[in-house]
Amino acid sequence: MITETDGNPSLMVLDEALASARNMVLYRGVLEDHVCGAWLRFVQACADRLEPQVTGELFSKLFFLLSQAAERPGDAWQNHLLDLILYDDNAFTRAAAAGPDRVTASVREAALGDLCRLQNMFRLDASQAAVWSQTENLGVPGGRPSWRDLAPGRPDAADRDPTDAIRILLQQAPDWRRCLDKLDAYHRRAGAGLFGRFRAVRWLGRAGRLEGIAEPDPVTMEDLFGYQSQRAEVLANTERFLAGWPANNLLLYGDRGTGKSSTVKALLNRYQEGALRLVEVAKSDLKDFPRIMRELRNRPQRFILFVDDLSFEEGETEYKELKAVLEGGLESRSSNVVIYATSNRRHLVREHFADRQPEYGEDGEVRIGDTVQEKLSLADRFGITVLFIAPDKPLFLEIVRGLAGRRGITVPVDELERRALLWEVWQNGRSGRSARQFIDYLCAEEASPAGQGGSND
Repeated sequence: MITETDGNPSLMVLDEALASARNMVLYRGVLEDHVCGAWLRFVQACADRLEPQVTGELFSKLFFLLSQAAERPGDAWQNHLLDLILYDDNAFTRAAAAGPDRVTASVREAALGDLCRLQNMFRLDASQAAVWSQTENLGVPGGRPSWRDLAPGRPDAADRDPTDAIRILLQQAPDWRRCLDKLDAYHRRAGAGLFGRFRAVRWLGRAGRLEGIAEPDPVTMEDLFGYQSQRAEVLANTERFLAGWPANNLLLYGDRGTGKSSTVKALLNRYQEGALRLVEVAKSDLKDFPRIMRELRNRPQRFILFVDDLSFEEGETEYKELKAVLEGGLESRSSNVVIYATSNRRHLVREHFADRQPEYGEDGEVRIGDTVQEKLSLADRFGITVLFIAPDKPLFLEIVRGLAGRRGITVPVDELERRALLWEVWQNGRSGRSARQFIDYLCAEEASPAGQGGSND
């Protein structure tokens, strides 16, 4: 509890918070955060009783960073520190996420000490900061600015954050050490580090690291119409994978706009309450697959590595890296990782007549059959291939009707189908994508008074 002398926080409390930060054991990743760094510099200046001009400037910098990071109402520093704690990746959070009884006695003891230290940092709130910084010297109209409620509340109660319960527990607990078992249970359910915070991530090849995707595509299986047998095959393989049974790598190939990529993205929303995570990998980063695999190998979650629009031109050799990962590399693929790829090309690697008829080639390769087989073998290494072909007229209209019903379109069915067929002639052809684009057009038309009664005839 903060003690005060003549309205000012005790120097002992400031020193205790700084000592806690310096002596952090497992949660040292918290200290690497740029907002936490600004907080430490500000607290150090206050503890050293530096000139008001200095503390005021450091307060202003910290206030700005907190205003940029704030996402929920309440004390912005305390909320930010809770974010750092709940999403930290350390020996305790990883062991807790791996399953029950995985936290060793030594790690547990270290975590208990860090919780005490973190609570010392948490207790220094906005009301105390305004006193330390002597903000009356900043010339701010109305007195001292506060970093409380820098972010508005969430208007929809349905948008409750799954971390709300553990946040409330820590905010109200007099001693965080008594919350260790609750934190253990939280990480076992939610995961640790980046994968505790994000359900979808992408691999940044140049940076050599994973990055969270805050707002992944919200598409669901219920938003997709047609191709039910294809999606059932994808779902069945994914459910086997999530259950811990043997599962295959998938290649979804076929005509453009048929919903291949959307099918993979919808898996994330179908199984969002479970352990599934989607990792987006660009074709240009296939060489990093072994590195990505090592990053994911010992995680408790189940990962789909998603490679979209996979195909290779003549001279591109990245497909050899993918072949080794799919099957045949010395390092085994982890059982918690599968690869789902989409492509408009069945054999993935472009072929030429010269590949099969040496007399047409420039180099006159003798073992031309070996070259052909090497190129064809990549697609064969996916355990399951799911075909999405362009819809015929009945399927196209089925998709249009399904999307119209889902979006609440009020156009009569006969008129809807007539205009849909005109749309596919004049726009992008017959596909699931063109059906969605047509429905988007109708939605905009119905929403706009100027567009009422319009037509794309």
